[in-house]
Amino acid sequence: MCLVTLLLAACLPAAQAEERPRMNVLFLAIDDLRPELAVYGAEYMHTPAIDGLAEEGVSFRRAYSNVPVCGASRASMLTGLRPTRERFLTFYSRIEEDAPDVPTLPGWFKQAGYTTVSLGKVTHHRNDGASSWSEPAWGPENSSLPGYRGWRNYLEEENIREDMRKEEGHPPAWEAPDVEDDAYFDGRVAQRAMELLQQFKQEDTPFFMALGFVKPHLPFNAPKRYWDMYPLDGIAPAADRLFPEKAPQQAWHNWGELRKYRGVPAGDEPVPDDMARKLIQGYRAATSYSDAQVGRVLDELDRLGLAENTIVVLWGDHGWSLGEHGLWCKHSPFELANRIPLIVRAPGSSRGVANGLVESVDIYPTLVELAGLPAPGHLQGDSFTQALDDPGVVLKKAVFPRWQNSDSIRTDRYYYTEWRDEQGKVTDRMLYDHDEDPGELNNVAGDSAYALIVNELSLELAGHIAKTAQ
Repeated sequence: MCLVTLLLAACLPAAQAEERPRMNVLFLAIDDLRPELAVYGAEYMHTPAIDGLAEEGVSFRRAYSNVPVCGASRASMLTGLRPTRERFLTFYSRIEEDAPDVPTLPGWFKQAGYTTVSLGKVTHHRNDGASSWSEPAWGPENSSLPGYRGWRNYLEEENIREDMRKEEGHPPAWEAPDVEDDAYFDGRVAQRAMELLQQFKQEDTPFFMALGFVKPHLPFNAPKRYWDMYPLDGIAPAADRLFPEKAPQQAWHNWGELRKYRGVPAGDEPVPDDMARKLIQGYRAATSYSDAQVGRVLDELDRLGLAENTIVVLWGDHGWSLGEHGLWCKHSPFELANRIPLIVRAPGSSRGVANGLVESVDIYPTLVELAGLPAPGHLQGDSFTQALDDPGVVLKKAVFPRWQNSDSIRTDRYYYTEWRDEQGKVTDRMLYDHDEDPGELNNVAGDSAYALIVNELSLELAGHIAKTAQ
């Protein structure tokens, strides 16, 4: 799309938005949040705020990230553009470098007359896409509140001192001090959001507020009371810790993100069972801590009477592995690294569970449609507003995650991945039949019984790749 077309399109929202009442948007982005939540069937989880939001809106049970790493995932979602071999590849991806002339989701609302604010981790780089926001993006590490400013956000003195000695590696992968929620960054993000909601109420200002909660990202630092919700003796390591049978070596990674922390085995050694249980406990505690911050903000939205005119979206930027397949963290072309929680509560829409496939690039066109704004012409996703009125509707046959030089297609039944070389030749394949193998333990891409399925999915994936690259 040429720049002239984009600039012309950018003039449209403000004029058309004035014809109808403004709908606010509260966008809640949670880092590394896999759909291990009570409302998604994990009944042992303590996530009352997210569960309550789901009960009042539509929870999408088959939502997928388009790329399993934070920077690229956020850039893709905020621009409505899919990742390719040249765009949105790593945690370091920047909108301003990969899609500099594209209006972002908050930028589109800003052009329509909204006050747009970013609190916490919304883009991976806080200064990325700065023109999208009505005021500079705010982060608790830059606030006037006391406390250590390292992004890993330790509170215990020993860990702070160790974290400041960069050359010696990271402190432990968790801590559990007996402190209040606002002692950590995410609690301060929630507090700042509540203050701004009060300001918007007084000013009667239409707003697009994006909140980025970091936990449950490593390190799993959370107040002790959230750890106490998950007694260690009730936690077991992942049941299936073997790399899938016949899976290509390219699907493996050595979870370097976790190995940087003190005590985690080096090289290619697995995590011992006692440490695995502690890490799982920490991940769950950090999830409940973020849930509590979500609850604080939603309670304030209700108290101020803003909920009746505010669309609320809760989104996980990608999935996470907790020892399954022998993997930790994200960075893989498996279901666990790409399936995400997605919940939308829109005034006037239905409540329920949506089992149809959706993906992160669908969020931009959906919010634009819900707000009554015209859609910019560059969007590559599809609005799922129909599913908000009828959660049982099936909107698309497939979604398309990708990671580095692999491209995947997820259909109702199958998860198929191909790796290609620089000339476009397929070098490896994976196929998992989720009706028979929901844990993705056996790659059947080479089985003769699945030859027709592989051929069909390969053709569909090739067509998608060609279309996306245009």
